[in-house]
Amino acid sequence: MKLYITMSLAVICAGCAPQTSPTPSQLLKPRVGFLLPDKYNSPDGMTIGKDGYIYLSMNNVVHQEFPGMILKITPDDKLEEVITLPPHPETKLASPLGNAFGADGNLYVADCQAFCTKEPGKSRVLRVNMKDGKATGCDVVAVGLNMANGLATRGDSVYVCETTINSDAPMPSGVYRFKISELNPANPVKVTGLDDPHLVVKLSTQNKEHKVGANGLDFDAAGNMYVCNFGDREVIKVTFDEGGKVMTQSVLAKDQGMESCDGLHVDSQGNCWVADFLGNAVVKISQAGKVTIIAKNGESDGADGSLHAPSECIRRGDKVYVSNINLTYGPHKSSQVYTISVIDLK
Repeated sequence: MKLYITMSLAVICAGCAPQTSPTPSQLLKPRVGFLLPDKYNSPDGMTIGKDGYIYLSMNNVVHQEFPGMILKITPDDKLEEVITLPPHPETKLASPLGNAFGADGNLYVADCQAFCTKEPGKSRVLRVNMKDGKATGCDVVAVGLNMANGLATRGDSVYVCETTINSDAPMPSGVYRFKISELNPANPVKVTGLDDPHLVVKLSTQNKEHKVGANGLDFDAAGNMYVCNFGDREVIKVTFDEGGKVMTQSVLAKDQGMESCDGLHVDSQGNCWVADFLGNAVVKISQAGKVTIIAKNGESDGADGSLHAPSECIRRGDKVYVSNINLTYGPHKSSQVYTISVIDLK
């Protein structure tokens, strides 16, 4: 069986033991953090800036008559607009997913044009230029991706998940790395897929029902990368040497009650918080690979704060904020209720 990986995948699955389903009394109940208006109908990617604000990608895939935007959630839980993103010249839409601040202080955004067109190679990486906490403009800095998804930064580089590279079986996906110094809007980087030198991590997805690969992405304080393989219900840990070359690639956690692995963020203790889109759940994964289901519920429109197609989650203090992207996919049907759920850990 051929695996599309940069180095041999060591299936060191510390967290692969069967998981006993938690009882309802052991789960935390999400509440409505934000009941959103129609113009904010599909929240997704989140990152926490140095100012303590959560910067939020508003994809708006459910009602694409509203533009893709970046919002921010203030420390006292107010929503403010940051910028309306520039539409793709062909689709006339922007479709933001993952986002993160680079070492240059600017916000980088994965623009997933797969939500806007069936034509491959239209996704982009955007740079929102920031000054004194305000957006001053937005540039296109990388093009040619099929399904730009999770995005993270580390040191002098921006890392972007490519959820599907081609239709081979098993399906290849991976993570591109761009040096911030090479990202020039006058000459955007154009990626070329499996043979591209920017593709530093390669994954394969075995699941034939859910052909969704590299998804959520983040780093811990030590510089280890964590990337979700959505369809195969696993979180991959990647380590690098001092020169940025991949040293090891292994399975941190797989299954244990997870039905998918979508958005991912690492907290200050090194725990991975993962949105389980298909399972309507949020899970915490320890550094040892143990999966703890924090919140989970059946199908709902989300009006009571229940999870509804959760695609991203992030911890700020004692709260976990969850974007309910509200997509029609798998068991989910989009509703006319648009929410961000909050899970209170205390």
